[in-house]
Amino acid sequence: MVTSAHEASHRIFQERPEILTPVFGILGIPLPEKATVDVLTPDATELRPLERRVDSVLRIGPSDGDGFLLAIEAQGRRDADKESSWAYYVSYLWAKYRLPVLLLVVCQDRGTAKWATGPFSCGARGWTAQTTHPLVVGPDNLPVITERRAVAENVAMAAFSAVVHGRSTEGTAILDPLARVLQSMDGKSAEYYYEFVEVGLGATPAGDKWREILSFVSYFPGRGTVRETAYLEGKAEGKAEDRASLILRVLDKHGVSVPEDTRDRITSCTDLDTLALWFDRALTATAAEDLFVGNPEAAEDTPDQA
Repeated sequence: MVTSAHEASHRIFQERPEILTPVFGILGIPLPEKATVDVLTPDATELRPLERRVDSVLRIGPSDGDGFLLAIEAQGRRDADKESSWAYYVSYLWAKYRLPVLLLVVCQDRGTAKWATGPFSCGARGWTAQTTHPLVVGPDNLPVITERRAVAENVAMAAFSAVVHGRSTEGTAILDPLARVLQSMDGKSAEYYYEFVEVGLGATPAGDKWREILSFVSYFPGRGTVRETAYLEGKAEGKAEDRASLILRVLDKHGVSVPEDTRDRITSCTDLDTLALWFDRALTATAAEDLFVGNPEAAEDTPDQA
């Protein structure tokens, strides 16, 4: 059954082809960073009514001139039928385009990834006519990207890593740094990754955590996402108490102790811009005082007047 998570796992290669070079590096296959990438039709049907479709097909034109096709399949479980259909995809695409073909399988769990590596052979009487050797990306060989600098350097790869690790215990560690980086990006790009990760994680514990993170950022304007805009358009401005409550909740989630006088300062503030600034600082704060440093002329550094 095709699900939204299934679609996300392979479509990112079409929409963000910059992840091809690091993914191929993980697999030990060199691919120049400067390469043309064309999306081809996934239809591999020759005779009706039998219909076959590859999840994604890309034509890669590396700078060294050795072009090839990349067939990408997202696989959520073991499926014996794939052993023959994958062989068909490779043979069909090779015959149609007269280019070498690589098959990349993306898996979110280790058991499926181990099975998907194959090899899958077709033959009889002790003779092998054809063997399929898929390339497989899964939790065992895709890095868990948790350093904020590494996330910022390749957001697409970090988002892909978050989805692939969505069913593992390590996966949730990616989400906080990824969300912080997305907040600093322009609205259109950030919205794509917000949606991609939400769809890719689906109904998993990591998906629940991601939606919880989004419930924080959607309170505040200026991030440029559709989700935030829709939320803010449906709410009246001036909800200072809600914003103060969120700041305290973020600090609590990060294990930051908040003295009583600091708590009073946050909850008594009525300036929405100041509260937005404090919220941004709360995302990376290691102490409550971090909310108030670095901008002495700002309104937050003086007590709010009733």
